[in-house]
Amino acid sequence: MKDKLSVDIPDIAVFGCGYWGKNLVRVFHGLRRLRCVCDLREEPLRQVESQYGVETTQDVQAVLRNDRIRAVVIAAPAVEHFDLAKRALLAHKDVFVEKPLALRTQDGSELVELAARQERILMVGHILEYHPAVETIKRLITEGELGKIQYIYSSRLNLGKLRTEENILWSFAPHDISVILSLLGEVPTKASAQGGSYLNPPIVDTTLSTLDFASGVKAHIFVSWLHPFKEQKLAIIGSQKMAVFDDLQPENKLVLYSHRIDWFDRKPVATKDGSQVIRVSNDEPLRVECEHFLDCVLTRRTPRTDGESALRVLEILEACEDSLWKKGVPVEVQKSHINYFAHPTAVIDEPCQIGERTKIWHFSHIMAGASLGFDCNLGQNVVISPNVRIGNSVKIQNNVSVYTGVELEDDVFCGPSTVFTNVINPRSHVVRRHEYQKTLVKQGATLGANSTIVCGVTIGRYAFIAAGAVVTRDVPAFALVVGVPAKQIGWVCSCGVRLPDQDEEASCPECDRTYTINATSCQQVVSVPLSGRSASRGAG
Repeated sequence: MKDKLSVDIPDIAVFGCGYWGKNLVRVFHGLRRLRCVCDLREEPLRQVESQYGVETTQDVQAVLRNDRIRAVVIAAPAVEHFDLAKRALLAHKDVFVEKPLALRTQDGSELVELAARQERILMVGHILEYHPAVETIKRLITEGELGKIQYIYSSRLNLGKLRTEENILWSFAPHDISVILSLLGEVPTKASAQGGSYLNPPIVDTTLSTLDFASGVKAHIFVSWLHPFKEQKLAIIGSQKMAVFDDLQPENKLVLYSHRIDWFDRKPVATKDGSQVIRVSNDEPLRVECEHFLDCVLTRRTPRTDGESALRVLEILEACEDSLWKKGVPVEVQKSHINYFAHPTAVIDEPCQIGERTKIWHFSHIMAGASLGFDCNLGQNVVISPNVRIGNSVKIQNNVSVYTGVELEDDVFCGPSTVFTNVINPRSHVVRRHEYQKTLVKQGATLGANSTIVCGVTIGRYAFIAAGAVVTRDVPAFALVVGVPAKQIGWVCSCGVRLPDQDEEASCPECDRTYTINATSCQQVVSVPLSGRSASRGAG
């Protein structure tokens, strides 16, 4: 990757070379991508020039006008993040901004929307998500090593740099909140916080926050910059094992404990059962994070810690701050970035993408990594698995599971209890995730109730799969197939009405669309808007 980066990726500029910015300057210089450093202070710039020999400037606009600089890294004080990031995005730069993304959810939302409109990368520096120990913990949770997660506790304490532009909650807690969301794959429903202001009221110096999740997990976050010693710990308590990540340990950063709770005479008894050190990579998290940003600039992939994930952190911080001023009263987490409907019984695992005006009904489950377009409608008990891609205006009726490997293009209709598969020879005791086969359902196709789509096939545009059919091979565009296994018996119009059985040319009796037909294909040659009659009939 490094050879490719050195050739293809444009140079970057770093805004701010102070307390944390100097580390970003060091790493990006080491990656041979640092072209310029911008800061309003002369002394730090002189130090950068002396140490690294790169260009320096106090003129932000000069950097943004430079076409050779296509990406910027913002490490200025938090109060300046929104303004600098907005100016950079408007100048068509990719942006990596240190946490927090902004100091208001409204501003963070504006940046996310602007980045999407400008088609720019927006990444936020939640560095702990790139720590090898955190990546290992996430793998252990996914593999079930810890059992059911019961609660998480984190502490970030220090007698260090005091802030005047934001309180301790905004300065320290974003690290822990972002990691907890990543590990659990869900967003809390409520947040509460208590704290104290001792040095410079009303700036808060210590806070203890609690996050309540729909799954029943609780997370407790203790942060302070007014503590006699430094501590950075994360404890994940599971039903089978407990994991402790101590970032200040030089070697044994991650330890698993096999302690358990046994019951005797209906009373719980703690049983300690040793510990196990889990070896993790010594890769510097900041370097991993910076390399990830450069890779996203190169490939145009969405960053792991993108603007959407940072916006969720802001929403939780605002809820905690609201609770803080209400003396610890729990506050509902407002998801301002959500512009779709999800029934309260639906489960939405973050991160995932759900388009505007999409509706998700009772007991449905959208898993992390899934992507749904706008104006979709998912009925009851629908499951969308990780990495599934669903287009716009897709209707999925009750009791349908769309498994990894399936892609539904725009306007696809899945009838009740449609069945998808993703391996052809499943065994309960054999893991075949690496053998998933792709199933593609193209635009406008209809899958009838109780139809089964065996993996590895492509269903053509506006094809019609009859109720109960079992599809085992590719289906041409506009084909009508029925039976077990499914066989083609004719052709259908894009409005859903069967075409007359004739060769060469056929017209739809409902909407007057015209098609050329032969033994193997059907192609529309005239497109006439649906009449009121056919539109009404097709709406079902």
